[in-house]
Amino acid sequence: MGRLSVDLCGITLDNPVIPASGTFGFGYEFAELYDINCLGTFSLKGTTKNARFGNATPRIAECTSGMINAVGLQNPGVDAVIAEELPKLKQCFHKKVMANVSGFSVEEYAEVCAKLDKQTQVGWLEVNVSCPNVHGGGMSFGVQPDAAASVVKAVKAVTTKPVIVKLSPNVTDITEIAKAVEAAGADGVSLINTLLGMRIDLKTKRPVIANTMGGFSGPAVFPVAVRMVYQVAHAVKIPVVGMGGVSSAEDVIELMLAGATAVEIGTMNLIDPFACKKIIEALPAVMDQYKIDNLSDIIKGVR
Repeated sequence: MGRLSVDLCGITLDNPVIPASGTFGFGYEFAELYDINCLGTFSLKGTTKNARFGNATPRIAECTSGMINAVGLQNPGVDAVIAEELPKLKQCFHKKVMANVSGFSVEEYAEVCAKLDKQTQVGWLEVNVSCPNVHGGGMSFGVQPDAAASVVKAVKAVTTKPVIVKLSPNVTDITEIAKAVEAAGADGVSLINTLLGMRIDLKTKRPVIANTMGGFSGPAVFPVAVRMVYQVAHAVKIPVVGMGGVSSAEDVIELMLAGATAVEIGTMNLIDPFACKKIIEALPAVMDQYKIDNLSDIIKGVR
């Protein structure tokens, strides 16, 4: 293992940098700009059972130190991802990829995960429990420990690959959700997903996005991410993938000092498509500056 290498649920990453789901498409789009094999891995665009067009536009808006989005899980559906997107990706990315899964019922999560679990390109299943439970009154699976645990149990029953549960920060105590999914069999957790936010256009007197409210992300949320990653890393024994407002190599190391094994980068990919590449290239010098020999040493020291 090199000095940037980390182990995520039994799979070695050349470095801990992972573009986050929804900010990197299906990878091959970015491969037109640079060799994406420099990444540790990346998380595929969130995938559901059926194709989804997503929410009405406008659904993305810039705001101070970040952005608000309510894309609505636009994706071609799991069968199309397997038949069309993964073969395209295979031509330009030669590492295991993280498949991000969303669902609106426990059964849907299990069905989608079972299909993706059979794909040799997929190394991890990142299960996003921030979706509304259609059988539970529309409340997100991720805000109730029992609901989140039920998703994990169903997915673990039909899969063999590591299951990383993506947690919502829009809860009173994120450690309770983390402990619930760990007890249900999760192999790891990733956090934080976007915070719920809203902006109003003074000229139109209306919300800036059609959905009224959306996910707030970007550098402004980084301190919240550090706090929640720290709390969760000290509450569970499974690996934590940290994310939320990461924009530099220093941020990556800070989240690892808080307890993250690997770090996802989201909004910055939309600001600068070379962001992840630049962060990876900057890591060795920043490590030298702070007298860090190997990133894995941080994990051992914190966990």
